[in-house]
Amino acid sequence: MTRRADLSPLTQIMQRVDAVSDGAPSPDTVSTGFPSLDRLLGGGVRHGDLIVLGGDVGSGKSALTLAMALRAAQDDRAAAVLSGEMSIDRVMERALAIEGRARVDDIRRGSLDETTRASVGGVAVRLRDAAPAIGVIPPEGLEGMGDELRRMLDAQLIVVDPLEALVSGARPRDEELASAVRFLKMMAVELHVAIVVTAQLPGMTRERRDLRPTLDDFGALGAVKQLADVVLGLYREEMYTTGAGHGVEGATELLALKNRNGATGYVDLYFYKQWMRFEDMLDPDR
Repeated sequence: MTRRADLSPLTQIMQRVDAVSDGAPSPDTVSTGFPSLDRLLGGGVRHGDLIVLGGDVGSGKSALTLAMALRAAQDDRAAAVLSGEMSIDRVMERALAIEGRARVDDIRRGSLDETTRASVGGVAVRLRDAAPAIGVIPPEGLEGMGDELRRMLDAQLIVVDPLEALVSGARPRDEELASAVRFLKMMAVELHVAIVVTAQLPGMTRERRDLRPTLDDFGALGAVKQLADVVLGLYREEMYTTGAGHGVEGATELLALKNRNGATGYVDLYFYKQWMRFEDMLDPDR
């Protein structure tokens, strides 16, 4: 009986291997929309995985994860974004800015030039049919978050931005963050969905020489380091250097600090700060 029961998942895995080798996309993998990152992660992020993206304040964590959700939706993969820092309208404004290559302030003021107005209008039309579901992180803590996630039965990728929005203050902060990490990993497995969550870096100190994120910077009593399947660190040198010749404007390193099923390393991105838009340096202009 045990051998028979074990054949089914093995058969499914081999069928998936054969299908992917013939050029079909892997059904349990969602592209991040950044080809270099997808190659490093073996095709993208996988259902059942918890992916944590950490970076300094203002490094672009929210913009990068929103871009991943937008590009997944454009690839006909159901995606969702739950924000604890912005309203639904603000998230959608940012989506228009990223995809339309426009400044959020110009969108808000209606001061777009003719070319940019046409670009943003085209994005708006496209997003009506292929946009991620946008919502806010419920205030009821992890219980409310669980109810919200379970309502997203069709989602293949869910962005939670940020992890800290799941902290209620009822217990020491690190304990609550660790509980939130465990909870999100459990939900990723239960719902068979890739959950991407942004996180601050409480362990990072400005005094050290190399300010690239490390696994220990995530704090949360080591829960990110232990439980996340993929841990990414966002590093923009220009944030820490001043003067000519010190840091290339827009140059970004996205470091895979942990990859449970593959290699670690980094990929080069470029950040257009005025649009809050990241592009892959090797495969730009998606």
